[in-house]
Parts: sequence; C-alpha cells; structure tokens
Amino acid sequence: MRKTLIATALLAGTAHAAEPIQVIEPAVIDNPEMVELGKKLFFEPRLSKSGFLSCNSCHNLSLGGVDILPTSIGHNWQEGPINAPTVLNAKYMLAQFWDGRAATLQEQAAGPIANPKEMALEHEIALDVLRSIPGYQVEFAEVFGDKGITLDTVTEAIATFEETLVTPNSRFDQYLNGDKHALTDNEKTGYQLFKDKGCAACHNGPAVGGTMYQKMGLMQPFVTDNPAQGRIEVTGKEQDRMVFKVPTLRNIELTYPYFHDGSTYDLKEAVIIMQRVQLGQELSDTEAEQITDFLKTLTGEQPQITLPILPPSAPGTPKPRPFTSGN
Repeated sequence: MRKTLIATALLAGTAHAAEPIQVIEPAVIDNPEMVELGKKLFFEPRLSKSGFLSCNSCHNLSLGGVDILPTSIGHNWQEGPINAPTVLNAKYMLAQFWDGRAATLQEQAAGPIANPKEMALEHEIALDVLRSIPGYQVEFAEVFGDKGITLDTVTEAIATFEETLVTPNSRFDQYLNGDKHALTDNEKTGYQLFKDKGCAACHNGPAVGGTMYQKMGLMQPFVTDNPAQGRIEVTGKEQDRMVFKVPTLRNIELTYPYFHDGSTYDLKEAVIIMQRVQLGQELSDTEAEQITDFLKTLTGEQPQITLPILPPSAPGTPKPRPFTSGN
C-alpha cells in the first residue's frame, strides 16, 4: 500500500510539473512583527500629501488588489497614465510596474509616495511625519533596532507585507493538486484551449503571467489613446515601444478593467482581443466563453486583512488637509 501511495504521488508530481501553470502556495510568515508594521504602512494615509491616500487606495485589498478604474486617481484628483496592476501575487513578478522599472517590491513601494500624480509627498517629509508619531518610533525600533525610520526600512516593511498577499487554493490549484472534479468539463475544455491557442506561451508560472515582457499588438496593432509606451520609457530602445510586462491572470475576474489602458471591463471581450492582436486568431463565441470560464477558476482565497489601528499622531502634528482641488 505504501509503495502504491508513493508511486501515485510521484505520478501526480510529474503531471503537475508538465503543466505551464504552477500552484500558488500559501504565505509563510517568518517575521510577523515586520508584516504587521508593513500592513500599517500599506494603509497609512499620512504617507500622502493630502492625508487621504494610501497604497490601498489604488491596490484595494477588498477589490482584488486593484481600484477597478481604467487609470487611477491620485493627488488633486489627477488621473494616472496607466491601469493599476493588482498587488496580489506580485511577489511572483519578474519586476514591478507595467514597464518593469522597479526590480523588486521594495523598490516599487518607494515610487508612489513621492510621485506628484499619486501620493505626492516628498520622501523626507513622509519620513519626518512617521518619525513624529511615537507609536511608529516604538514599532520601528522593535522591528529594525537602531536602523530607525528610513526610506529603506519603510519600504522593506511594506514589501514584506505585500509578499504575504498571495491567493492560494483556487479551484484550478485544487485541480492541479489532483482533484479532477474541481473543474467542470467546460472549464477543462477552456484550459485545453488556453494551451492549444497559445495563451500559455506568455501566461505561465504560478501567477499565470509576470514572467516576461511582450509587445502589446504583436500580430495586429492594439489601438489605444493611452499615453504609456512601455519598456522604451525605461530602456530608451525603440524595439521596446509598446512592450509591457505580461500581467498575471490570477483573480482575473476580480481585477477589471483589463489591459494597461483599462479599456474593457468585459473578460470575454478581453480574451477575444488578446487572441486577435497577440496571436492573430479569431475565436468562436463558444471558444471565448470556455476560455473565460477557465480563467474564472484562477480566483483564489483572498487575503483576510484585519484593518490595522494606526498609531495616533503626536501632539502638534498637522491634521490632514481636505482633499480638494485647491490642496
């Protein structure tokens, strides 16, 4: 019996390895104190000039890690240039941002705070705000010792928290783990089409994406009014124009609107467009429905977040100003 069980497990592991998509594993938390501090900073509006915006404003953890807007709204109601990617499963990305300009989650965390179109608070001012709050002084000392409150310690804490934002145990993960009844026949057909039609060439790995860069509009032009030009803004190379990081398809039914320009809220329409502009193929209505049904099986368990109690401001700390057009 034991040999049979071992053989079955080995066969299951071999089959699992042969698939282009791998299972999302639950988060393992080795440093709960740093994670808790990072969570507070992720939800901390005092890291913004207005005192009303936080990381969670654009990467809302109750909405699949996005803000469900075509492009995000930042300081002074400014409209951002690109759709906010989900923060869920971001640890699996080869780099951060659509154009990959940040190599790590920690590097990414610093960007929005000082970006004048996002949180719009100069880094040193943001750090002074945190240093003025006794509760943060205590927590940073407990987590980082004598390193203090610096841009490195702030972003390390935020990144450590974000690394826990994974979504395991989707029905598709259950299927990969051997439960062949976790998917319907229609969803299994959709997965086979996903592979046969070439989707898995770019959308693979644990996050079903995020492992490479690809030109948007590979076979046909992708028509958009969005100003983002992709990797060329990082590399300066013309061949990188309209080249973007391939997005994750995990939780895709929650993370609308789709594409870097947020141009459609309809997942089936997004599937059809991608087949056309990236692979030069037209899908039948039934095929598009089946692939869409498969994609919905990638929705995993969402992070269960207990909202942190933020440290109160120190006496004399300026109150957040109203978030108005004159701010």
